[in-house]
Amino acid sequence: MAGALSNAKENLAKIKDAERESEFGYVYGVSGPVVIAEQMSGCAMYELVRVGHEELVGEVIRIDSDKATIQVYEETSGVTVGDPVLKTGKPLSVELGPGLMSNIYDGIQRPLRSIREISGSIYIPRGIATPALDKDISWDFDPLNFKVGDHITGGDIFGRVYENSLVNIHNIMLSPKALGTITHIAQKGSYTLKDVVLETEFEGQKSEHTLMQIWPVRSPRPVTEKLSANYPLLTGQRVLDALFPCVQGGTTAIPGAFGCGKTVISQSLSKYSNSDIIIYVGCGERGNEMAEVLMDFPELSINIEGRQESIMKRTTLVANTSNMPVAAREASIYTGITLSEYFRDQGKNVAMMADSTSRWAEALREISGRLAEMPADSGYPAYLGARLASFYERAGKVTCLGNPKRDGSVTVVGAVSPPGGDFSDPVTSATLGIVQVFWGLDKKLAQRKHFPSVNWSLSYSKYLKVLESFYESSEPDFIALRDKTKEILQKEEDLSEIVQLVGKSALGEADKITLEIAKIIKDDFLQQNGYSTYDRYCPFYKTTWLLKNMIGFYNAATHAVEVTNNEITWAKIRESMNDLIYKLSSMKFEDPAEGEAALRERYQQLQTEIQERFRQLLE
Repeated sequence: MAGALSNAKENLAKIKDAERESEFGYVYGVSGPVVIAEQMSGCAMYELVRVGHEELVGEVIRIDSDKATIQVYEETSGVTVGDPVLKTGKPLSVELGPGLMSNIYDGIQRPLRSIREISGSIYIPRGIATPALDKDISWDFDPLNFKVGDHITGGDIFGRVYENSLVNIHNIMLSPKALGTITHIAQKGSYTLKDVVLETEFEGQKSEHTLMQIWPVRSPRPVTEKLSANYPLLTGQRVLDALFPCVQGGTTAIPGAFGCGKTVISQSLSKYSNSDIIIYVGCGERGNEMAEVLMDFPELSINIEGRQESIMKRTTLVANTSNMPVAAREASIYTGITLSEYFRDQGKNVAMMADSTSRWAEALREISGRLAEMPADSGYPAYLGARLASFYERAGKVTCLGNPKRDGSVTVVGAVSPPGGDFSDPVTSATLGIVQVFWGLDKKLAQRKHFPSVNWSLSYSKYLKVLESFYESSEPDFIALRDKTKEILQKEEDLSEIVQLVGKSALGEADKITLEIAKIIKDDFLQQNGYSTYDRYCPFYKTTWLLKNMIGFYNAATHAVEVTNNEITWAKIRESMNDLIYKLSSMKFEDPAEGEAALRERYQQLQTEIQERFRQLLE
């Protein structure tokens, strides 16, 4: 019996010693999501590894002689000392190609819909490895510009496929690191993501290329050059478009305490902004917020050439909710920005929402604590600022790599959740040192049910100068109107202290006008009802006309008081023009669905009426 057993053992296929050393290490210690493995010589920083018998996904984050520290992107319960650790020799990468739109992924780009169909469970089974893109769907490939014998370099568009009725064309590009002479290019027809559509040769080496490409998430995709952004990201929120604009290719932070409306602003941007593609990353936030996005977006539609299209067709969701493993939060941010850069390289304007970067920083803090690194402010690691900067600096407007020449942009909007709404929190202060636009949300405004609760005194935008040429060409009066609005709001803030001390009656007539118009601006211009049909989205022409008539009324009233040397008082103006003031407040109720021409005409009539009534008053 013993002889038979030993013979059977000898006949078993054995892993060669060299192979074992090169491919496998062994678990040495486990501390939550951090695993230390030994016999890992030959592995590289940020290499992807598979931990334990269930092959959990992990990433090497520290190397010390033949020991490697791994952060595991799945639950590590059950992993024990001596379990194998498989080295893959590749960094953590994402699949980029047709089929990304209207999909929902977790932090390491595993498709949640496919996992649910495979497992039949609402939970993600540990160690499951599902391809991010469906390799069996056929795409109609149309080759462009190239033929056999042509030279091709990274970023060149050699074909296109039809993605969906909203995004329309999905350009198929050569991977940025590839180049060579074309030896084969596929004919027009249907191909899956597994089929080879292009073969190239460079220095005797042949390479095969499919419709998709794989890219490591921590490496920014290369570009030809970075450009100065000069076109606004129109959000449909008046307070943001008018007072604190962002550009396509800009960086924005939205800090605010719990309940101030950060997620609502992020979702409004996803729904109504003038971006071609939306990448929405739910990083450590509540699961029901992602569920809300999944339920709302397919029902919302935009009008494209007379037909209604669901905005989900231009959206990709990366969901890493608060109950998912902490380490994967860090990966989810990088996954999101890599997907954004891929669509930017096609010549599209992409907006990426990260909700919230504070949860990402908390994940860094937890991993850092388990690695016994020296803590800095509030326990965050000393490299927090550098990590935030490396993420935000991947935004920008660029000239894309390859031919034909095209420009694309990535706009990053990061929500920040400072504990207790304290803006001196390390994450908030580090973020404000990097971003160019600050939309500060105010708890007091939110408690008064003033939404969007953007504090007009605290917030700022550094893009006002670069957008002047856009405003001068589209709405020449806008810059003067915006400056006047800011002046009125600032004056009102100064006057409110005097009013609290001595009352309104002690103020001069011009100051009384300032207070009343500031109230109209705050209640009927800055405030916006996101649940109404007429006000959930405000086009830029409507924003300008609202300001034009409000400031026009203010200027006319101030002029009337000054030229009559206070004979015409604010009380007299209000009494004789009560209906006009009501019309000013009602301007926002005009529905943009009626068309730009109809709205402009009505606002023009109101402007004429204001001028006429003040002329009669002065006579």
